[in-house]
Amino acid sequence: MNTSLSYWRDVLLTALAPAIWGSTYIVTTQFLPPDRPFTAALIRVLPAGILLLLLTRRLPAYRELGRLLILSALNIGVFQALLFVAAYRLPGGLAAVLGAIQPLLVMVLVWAVDRHAPRQVTLFAAVAGVIGMAVLLLSPRTVFEPIGIAAALLGAVCMASGVWLTRRWKINLPVMALTGWQLVLGGLILAPAAWLIDAPLPTLTASQYAAYAWLCLAGALLAYALWFRGIARLPGVAVASLGLLSPLTAVLLGWIVLSQAISGTALVGLVVVLISVMVVQRTSLPAKK
Repeated sequence: MNTSLSYWRDVLLTALAPAIWGSTYIVTTQFLPPDRPFTAALIRVLPAGILLLLLTRRLPAYRELGRLLILSALNIGVFQALLFVAAYRLPGGLAAVLGAIQPLLVMVLVWAVDRHAPRQVTLFAAVAGVIGMAVLLLSPRTVFEPIGIAAALLGAVCMASGVWLTRRWKINLPVMALTGWQLVLGGLILAPAAWLIDAPLPTLTASQYAAYAWLCLAGALLAYALWFRGIARLPGVAVASLGLLSPLTAVLLGWIVLSQAISGTALVGLVVVLISVMVVQRTSLPAKK
Protein backbone atom coordinates (compact mmCIF):
# COMPACT_ATOMS: atom_id res chain seq x y z
CA MET A 1 0.00 0.00 0.00
CA ASN A 2 1.14 3.56 -0.70
CA THR A 3 3.01 4.97 2.33
CA SER A 4 0.86 8.10 2.46
CA LEU A 5 -2.42 6.18 2.24
CA SER A 6 -1.27 3.72 4.90
CA TYR A 7 -0.24 6.58 7.18
CA TRP A 8 -3.59 8.38 6.90
CA ARG A 9 -5.48 5.13 7.45
CA ASP A 10 -3.52 4.63 10.67
CA VAL A 11 -4.27 8.24 11.67
CA LEU A 12 -8.02 7.77 11.14
CA LEU A 13 -8.15 4.48 13.06
CA THR A 14 -6.10 5.92 15.93
CA ALA A 15 -8.32 9.04 16.00
CA LEU A 16 -11.31 6.83 16.83
CA ALA A 17 -9.84 6.17 20.29
CA PRO A 18 -9.85 9.76 21.62
CA ALA A 19 -13.18 10.36 19.87
CA ILE A 20 -14.65 7.47 21.91
CA TRP A 21 -12.95 8.73 25.06
CA GLY A 22 -14.63 12.07 24.48
CA SER A 23 -17.90 10.47 25.55
CA THR A 24 -16.51 9.73 29.03
CA TYR A 25 -17.51 13.09 30.53
CA ILE A 26 -21.13 13.01 29.40
CA VAL A 27 -21.55 9.32 30.31
CA THR A 28 -20.02 9.91 33.75
CA THR A 29 -22.10 12.96 34.63
CA GLN A 30 -25.39 11.85 33.09
CA PHE A 31 -25.56 8.09 33.73
CA LEU A 32 -23.10 6.81 36.34
CA PRO A 33 -23.74 6.75 40.11
CA PRO A 34 -22.17 9.88 41.65
CA ASP A 35 -18.81 10.15 43.43
CA ARG A 36 -17.35 6.77 42.54
CA PRO A 37 -14.38 7.61 40.27
CA PHE A 38 -12.19 4.62 41.12
CA THR A 39 -15.06 2.16 40.75
CA ALA A 40 -15.91 3.61 37.34
CA ALA A 41 -12.28 3.33 36.26
CA LEU A 42 -12.04 -0.26 37.54
CA ILE A 43 -15.23 -1.40 35.80
CA ARG A 44 -14.04 0.27 32.62
CA VAL A 45 -10.70 -1.51 32.33
CA LEU A 46 -10.58 -4.82 34.21
CA PRO A 47 -13.37 -6.80 32.44
CA ALA A 48 -12.09 -5.62 29.03
CA GLY A 49 -8.57 -6.70 29.91
CA ILE A 50 -9.66 -10.14 31.12
CA LEU A 51 -11.64 -10.68 27.91
CA LEU A 52 -8.62 -9.74 25.76
CA LEU A 53 -6.31 -12.06 27.70
CA LEU A 54 -8.75 -14.94 27.28
CA LEU A 55 -8.83 -14.27 23.53
CA THR A 56 -5.09 -13.75 22.97
CA ARG A 57 -3.55 -16.16 25.50
CA ARG A 58 -0.07 -14.61 25.24
CA LEU A 59 2.35 -14.19 28.12
CA PRO A 60 4.84 -11.32 28.28
CA ALA A 61 8.55 -12.07 28.47
CA TYR A 62 9.81 -12.19 32.06
CA ARG A 63 12.44 -9.52 31.37
CA GLU A 64 9.70 -7.12 30.21
CA LEU A 65 7.40 -7.46 33.24
CA GLY A 66 8.78 -4.39 35.01
CA ARG A 67 8.31 -2.17 31.97
CA LEU A 68 4.87 -3.61 31.35
CA LEU A 69 3.82 -2.77 34.91
CA ILE A 70 5.06 0.81 34.55
CA LEU A 71 3.17 1.24 31.27
CA SER A 72 0.05 -0.27 32.83
CA ALA A 73 0.19 2.26 35.66
CA LEU A 74 0.81 5.26 33.38
CA ASN A 75 -1.56 4.37 30.54
CA ILE A 76 -4.33 2.71 32.55
CA GLY A 77 -4.27 2.50 36.34
CA VAL A 78 -3.16 5.95 37.48
CA PHE A 79 -4.40 7.73 34.36
CA GLN A 80 -7.93 6.31 34.52
CA ALA A 81 -8.22 7.12 38.22
CA LEU A 82 -7.18 10.73 37.59
CA LEU A 83 -9.43 10.96 34.53
CA PHE A 84 -12.58 10.06 36.48
CA VAL A 85 -11.63 12.22 39.47
CA ALA A 86 -11.35 15.18 37.08
CA ALA A 87 -14.56 14.23 35.24
CA TYR A 88 -16.54 14.18 38.49
CA ARG A 89 -15.05 17.43 39.84
CA LEU A 90 -14.54 19.78 36.88
CA PRO A 91 -17.65 21.03 35.10
CA GLY A 92 -17.44 23.07 31.92
CA GLY A 93 -14.71 21.07 30.23
CA LEU A 94 -11.80 22.48 32.23
CA ALA A 95 -10.32 18.98 32.54
CA ALA A 96 -10.23 18.75 28.77
CA VAL A 97 -8.32 22.04 28.49
CA LEU A 98 -5.71 20.88 30.99
CA GLY A 99 -5.43 17.49 29.32
CA ALA A 100 -4.77 19.23 26.00
CA ILE A 101 -1.18 19.95 27.10
CA GLN A 102 -0.35 16.28 26.45
CA PRO A 103 1.08 16.82 22.92
CA LEU A 104 3.41 19.50 24.24
CA LEU A 105 4.62 17.20 27.02
CA VAL A 106 5.38 14.46 24.48
CA MET A 107 7.36 16.98 22.42
CA VAL A 108 9.36 17.94 25.51
CA LEU A 109 10.21 14.28 26.17
CA VAL A 110 11.17 13.67 22.55
CA TRP A 111 13.37 16.77 22.53
CA ALA A 112 14.93 16.46 26.01
CA VAL A 113 15.54 12.70 26.12
CA ASP A 114 15.53 11.46 22.53
CA ARG A 115 17.28 14.62 21.30
CA HIS A 116 14.90 14.96 18.37
CA ALA A 117 13.85 18.58 18.13
CA PRO A 118 10.29 18.95 16.80
CA ARG A 119 9.81 20.93 13.63
CA GLN A 120 8.84 24.52 14.31
CA VAL A 121 5.56 24.21 12.42
CA THR A 122 4.67 21.11 14.46
CA LEU A 123 5.43 22.89 17.73
CA PHE A 124 3.45 25.94 16.64
CA ALA A 125 0.47 23.76 15.65
CA ALA A 126 0.51 21.93 18.99
CA VAL A 127 0.59 25.21 20.94
CA ALA A 128 -2.22 26.57 18.73
CA GLY A 129 -4.26 23.46 19.53
CA VAL A 130 -3.96 24.04 23.27
CA ILE A 131 -4.90 27.71 22.86
CA GLY A 132 -7.83 26.76 20.63
CA MET A 133 -9.03 24.26 23.24
CA ALA A 134 -8.84 26.94 25.94
CA VAL A 135 -10.84 29.37 23.78
CA LEU A 136 -13.37 26.63 23.07
CA LEU A 137 -13.97 25.53 26.65
CA LEU A 138 -13.01 28.19 29.18
CA SER A 139 -15.53 30.80 30.27
CA PRO A 140 -16.00 33.23 33.20
CA ARG A 141 -18.36 30.66 34.76
CA THR A 142 -15.71 27.91 34.84
CA VAL A 143 -15.28 26.43 38.32
CA PHE A 144 -11.62 25.99 39.34
CA GLU A 145 -11.72 23.07 41.77
CA PRO A 146 -8.16 22.36 43.08
CA ILE A 147 -8.35 18.56 43.34
CA GLY A 148 -9.91 18.26 39.90
CA ILE A 149 -7.30 20.57 38.37
CA ALA A 150 -4.45 18.61 39.96
CA ALA A 151 -5.98 15.33 38.73
CA ALA A 152 -6.34 16.64 35.18
CA LEU A 153 -2.75 17.93 35.05
CA LEU A 154 -1.29 14.75 36.51
CA GLY A 155 -3.42 12.72 34.12
CA ALA A 156 -1.93 14.61 31.16
CA VAL A 157 1.57 13.91 32.47
CA CYS A 158 0.76 10.19 32.87
CA MET A 159 -0.71 9.87 29.38
CA ALA A 160 2.16 11.76 27.73
CA SER A 161 4.74 9.64 29.57
CA GLY A 162 2.85 6.48 28.64
CA VAL A 163 2.73 7.39 24.94
CA TRP A 164 6.44 8.18 24.89
CA LEU A 165 7.55 5.09 26.84
CA THR A 166 5.28 2.74 24.88
CA ARG A 167 7.04 3.79 21.67
CA ARG A 168 10.47 3.78 23.29
CA TRP A 169 10.26 0.37 24.94
CA LYS A 170 8.25 -1.55 22.32
CA ILE A 171 7.07 -4.47 24.44
CA ASN A 172 7.29 -7.70 22.41
CA LEU A 173 3.57 -8.57 22.39
CA PRO A 174 0.86 -8.32 19.72
CA VAL A 175 -1.29 -5.21 20.07
CA MET A 176 -4.34 -7.01 21.48
CA ALA A 177 -2.28 -8.95 24.04
CA LEU A 178 -0.39 -5.79 25.04
CA THR A 179 -3.71 -3.99 25.48
CA GLY A 180 -5.15 -6.84 27.53
CA TRP A 181 -2.19 -7.06 29.90
CA GLN A 182 -2.14 -3.31 30.49
CA LEU A 183 -5.89 -3.23 31.15
CA VAL A 184 -5.67 -6.12 33.64
CA LEU A 185 -2.61 -4.81 35.47
CA GLY A 186 -4.07 -1.30 35.47
CA GLY A 187 -7.31 -2.70 36.87
CA LEU A 188 -5.43 -4.46 39.67
CA ILE A 189 -3.77 -1.14 40.53
CA LEU A 190 -7.21 0.49 40.71
CA ALA A 191 -8.90 -2.25 42.75
CA PRO A 192 -7.65 -1.24 46.24
CA ALA A 193 -8.71 2.40 45.74
CA ALA A 194 -12.14 1.35 44.47
CA TRP A 195 -12.59 -0.97 47.46
CA LEU A 196 -11.26 1.33 50.19
CA ILE A 197 -12.27 4.84 49.02
CA ASP A 198 -15.46 4.62 46.96
CA ALA A 199 -18.85 3.84 48.43
CA PRO A 200 -20.44 0.52 47.36
CA LEU A 201 -22.45 0.66 44.18
CA PRO A 202 -26.22 1.07 44.57
CA THR A 203 -28.68 -1.10 42.68
CA LEU A 204 -27.99 -0.19 39.08
CA THR A 205 -30.60 0.79 36.52
CA ALA A 206 -30.62 -0.47 32.94
CA SER A 207 -29.14 2.82 31.70
CA GLN A 208 -26.32 2.58 34.24
CA TYR A 209 -25.51 -0.98 33.15
CA ALA A 210 -25.45 0.26 29.55
CA ALA A 211 -23.17 3.17 30.50
CA TYR A 212 -20.66 0.89 32.21
CA ALA A 213 -20.81 -1.50 29.23
CA TRP A 214 -20.04 1.38 26.84
CA LEU A 215 -17.09 2.54 28.96
CA CYS A 216 -15.73 -1.01 29.12
CA LEU A 217 -16.28 -2.37 25.60
CA ALA A 218 -15.89 0.79 23.54
CA GLY A 219 -13.94 3.05 25.90
CA ALA A 220 -11.40 0.43 26.99
CA LEU A 221 -11.34 -2.71 24.81
CA LEU A 222 -11.79 -1.07 21.39
CA ALA A 223 -10.31 2.37 22.05
CA TYR A 224 -7.14 1.18 23.76
CA ALA A 225 -6.53 -1.48 21.10
CA LEU A 226 -6.71 1.24 18.44
CA TRP A 227 -4.60 3.61 20.56
CA PHE A 228 -1.73 1.17 21.15
CA ARG A 229 -1.88 0.13 17.49
CA GLY A 230 -1.45 3.79 16.58
CA ILE A 231 1.43 4.27 19.02
CA ALA A 232 3.25 1.36 17.35
CA ARG A 233 2.74 2.77 13.84
CA LEU A 234 2.73 6.58 14.13
CA PRO A 235 5.20 9.17 15.47
CA GLY A 236 4.62 9.88 19.15
CA VAL A 237 3.81 13.56 18.58
CA ALA A 238 1.23 12.66 15.93
CA VAL A 239 -0.49 10.23 18.30
CA ALA A 240 -0.44 12.69 21.20
CA SER A 241 -1.98 15.48 19.10
CA LEU A 242 -4.92 13.22 18.29
CA GLY A 243 -5.73 13.37 22.00
CA LEU A 244 -7.16 16.84 21.32
CA LEU A 245 -10.08 15.09 19.61
CA SER A 246 -11.25 13.79 22.99
CA PRO A 247 -12.29 17.17 24.51
CA LEU A 248 -13.48 18.25 21.07
CA THR A 249 -15.84 15.27 20.96
CA ALA A 250 -16.96 16.03 24.52
CA VAL A 251 -17.93 19.56 23.48
CA LEU A 252 -19.82 18.36 20.41
CA LEU A 253 -21.70 15.76 22.45
CA GLY A 254 -22.67 18.43 24.98
CA TRP A 255 -23.98 20.57 22.13
CA ILE A 256 -25.88 17.71 20.46
CA VAL A 257 -27.17 15.80 23.50
CA LEU A 258 -27.40 18.44 26.24
CA SER A 259 -28.16 21.46 24.01
CA GLN A 260 -25.16 23.33 25.41
CA ALA A 261 -24.57 26.53 23.44
CA ILE A 262 -21.42 27.05 21.37
CA SER A 263 -20.65 30.75 20.95
CA GLY A 264 -18.95 32.39 17.99
CA THR A 265 -15.66 32.54 19.91
CA ALA A 266 -15.95 28.85 20.77
CA LEU A 267 -16.48 28.01 17.10
CA VAL A 268 -13.22 29.77 16.30
CA GLY A 269 -11.50 27.65 18.96
CA LEU A 270 -13.03 24.49 17.49
CA VAL A 271 -11.70 25.32 14.01
CA VAL A 272 -8.25 26.13 15.42
CA VAL A 273 -8.12 22.75 17.21
CA LEU A 274 -9.06 20.86 14.05
CA ILE A 275 -6.49 22.73 11.97
CA SER A 276 -3.86 22.11 14.66
CA VAL A 277 -4.48 18.34 14.63
CA MET A 278 -4.34 18.21 10.82
CA VAL A 279 -1.11 20.24 10.65
CA VAL A 280 0.64 18.03 13.21
CA GLN A 281 -0.44 14.90 11.30
CA ARG A 282 0.70 16.39 8.00
CA THR A 283 4.09 17.45 9.29
CA SER A 284 4.59 14.03 10.90
CA LEU A 285 4.04 12.18 7.61
CA PRO A 286 7.12 10.00 6.96
CA ALA A 287 9.27 11.19 4.08
CA LYS A 288 9.04 9.14 0.91
CA LYS A 289 11.99 6.85 0.40
